[in-house]
Amino acid sequence: MEQLSQRELNGLLEARAPRYTSYPPATQFRPLIGPDVVAGWLGAVAPGTRISLYLHVPFCRRLCWFCACRTQGTRTMAPVRAYVDSLIAEIAMLRRALPRGVALSRLHWGGGTPTLLTPDLMTRLADAIDDAFPRAPGAEFSVEIDPAEIDAPRMAALARAGMNRASIGVQDFDPVIQEAIGRPQDLAMTDRAVRLIRDHGVRGLNADILYGLPHQTGPRMADTVQKLLAMRPDRVALYGYAHVPWMSRRQVMIPEDSLPDGAARLALFATAQSLFRHDGYVPIGIDHFARPDDGLAVAAAQGRLRRNFQGYVDDGAGLLLGLGASAISRFPQGFAQNAPATGAWQAAIREGRLATARGHAFTPDDGWRGRVIEALMCDFRADLARIAADHQVDPAVVIQAAAPVVQRFAPRVTLEDGVLRILPEGRPLTRLVAQGFDAYAAPAGAHSTAV
Repeated sequence: MEQLSQRELNGLLEARAPRYTSYPPATQFRPLIGPDVVAGWLGAVAPGTRISLYLHVPFCRRLCWFCACRTQGTRTMAPVRAYVDSLIAEIAMLRRALPRGVALSRLHWGGGTPTLLTPDLMTRLADAIDDAFPRAPGAEFSVEIDPAEIDAPRMAALARAGMNRASIGVQDFDPVIQEAIGRPQDLAMTDRAVRLIRDHGVRGLNADILYGLPHQTGPRMADTVQKLLAMRPDRVALYGYAHVPWMSRRQVMIPEDSLPDGAARLALFATAQSLFRHDGYVPIGIDHFARPDDGLAVAAAQGRLRRNFQGYVDDGAGLLLGLGASAISRFPQGFAQNAPATGAWQAAIREGRLATARGHAFTPDDGWRGRVIEALMCDFRADLARIAADHQVDPAVVIQAAAPVVQRFAPRVTLEDGVLRILPEGRPLTRLVAQGFDAYAAPAGAHSTAV
């Protein structure tokens, strides 16, 4: 990034952009998409379709201050049990709506804290999914593991259910930073969770850490990365902390004057990136690292890397179904999101109807723009001529859309022979480059800083 002037760098480091886990972003979803529309989309699914299934468990026993996910606290298991009952009813509803022969290529339990479920609830839920949707050969079943909410009985229940990839949240190992973000989790607790995962034969291990946290410095970042590397995860997500207290009210607990500025955030990322690469991890997209033999690294090398609401994936399923409150589905025709409030979602399921509250139906323009954005986010290059042909669009239209992007970011972005490339020195700005193809106006303050 040395080629940028300080003024230009400061402006770009403070700029905001979507994370582009979808196009258009979820901020563009509208209530025009409801249960009737989604029922039609489900009815159009072809027999034998491979499906990626995401199941959302919003409950947490502790609400971390840094988190902007849709979660809710609970001190008892009564609401969790009722929620699982509703999930099983939603699974049955989808099974009736879909044709025979569909199978799962991916199954992911996220949250919230899925490992807050008791072993009997885990088993009930997994059995209901298996009864409704058999798993395709080589299917992956991943679960987000909270080291503070896992023990041998729950890990054994997940292993029996076929979990073959676990994802642990680390964020940062420094106790000062943990206190500042409301997430006490010492190294011994995380190490115990990793040993439980490995001892139960789970081969895939993901880990999430954050840069841009309060009081984070280069040495502290390096210390966290080195401790994490000692646990030998297969892949790591190095996310930038999104400070959006106007959207996630609990973040007001984090003092803004303790947060690193844009330049410091960039330096923190560079510190972590250097350590991961030195240890043999392959950079994946803008914020992931994986061992060379990990499925994500293989997919990236083969040009099969994709991006959805779970981040980077190696799953080629054309249909993503989201179950639970606030969960988002992606159909070939568009996006559909369930009611965000748990009570509203449960009421719909109890009444025997789909809980869709909003969404977006794709326009022809969305198709090629979304593919350009995904290609840039995954591969730092987009073959504009090929994308235009795939979407039956005049190549001149796509090239014309790229012109202002190249002008703004040159020489870090080039366009030669119809291929748009983000050069290595421009990759920290990838979200901003991708935003150049976004035809929708973002609501003020809707997104985090892009770097």
